[in-house]
Amino acid sequence: MTAPADRMPVLYLSHGAPPLADDPVWTGELAAWSRDLPRPSSILVVSAHWESAPLAVGATRTVPLTYDFWGFPEHYYQVTYPAPGAPELARDVAALLDRPGQPVHQDADRGLDHGAYVPLVEMFPAADIPVLQVSMPTLDPRGLFEVGRRLAPLRDQGVLIMGSGFTTHNLSLATFGDTSNAGPAWGQEFDHWAKEAVESGDIDAILDFEHRAPAARIAHPRTEHWAPLYVSLGATADDWQHSETTVDGFWYGLSKRSFQLN
Repeated sequence: MTAPADRMPVLYLSHGAPPLADDPVWTGELAAWSRDLPRPSSILVVSAHWESAPLAVGATRTVPLTYDFWGFPEHYYQVTYPAPGAPELARDVAALLDRPGQPVHQDADRGLDHGAYVPLVEMFPAADIPVLQVSMPTLDPRGLFEVGRRLAPLRDQGVLIMGSGFTTHNLSLATFGDTSNAGPAWGQEFDHWAKEAVESGDIDAILDFEHRAPAARIAHPRTEHWAPLYVSLGATADDWQHSETTVDGFWYGLSKRSFQLN
């Protein structure tokens, strides 16, 4: 199937902790990436940091951010991102996802968490594009893949669907403060596998990564930072043409590889 020329791509990005915003390499990579994207009509974010069942949509008006981290210097809690709300997008999401026994919940006061706003500050710093965040109602690969597939029509409305996680995420083995771009052997093995699997469109392998990928249990002791990729894959499944790496390398020993799916 050939996708319409104006259909928006879909992203999966490694968002990092708040201090990643201080890294000039990463921030430059995200800024360059966004310059090459069509301007979205709105942005729909699925973040590793919001698991809630039934599936919920966040605030549809500008509300304070959700600072869902602890123990960082005060200036990280002073970051703002007053993007417009996206009530029309929320209605469209509900129409696409609401099913008997699978209602879409409204969490009217939940602001964007750091999985959403940290990359958005770098990619769309003017904060002038409406943003909506939705929760992950499950970590089941097929369930999230189906969520993405149902959301796919939004791409034809100019909506940028963004899955925000981290390609490897084992904080117990992170080398905090290491910005040398070096990764441990297990991280390099998983990162290489992830690149090959995503860029070749091997959906079955990605959904079953715990059994297919090298060092899978080390790279992801829990799968919530990999899981947003399932939504991104689902949103391109019916007309996938190609995927490409947009950001690579390591930060604090973790793979920050990110992808654009078309």
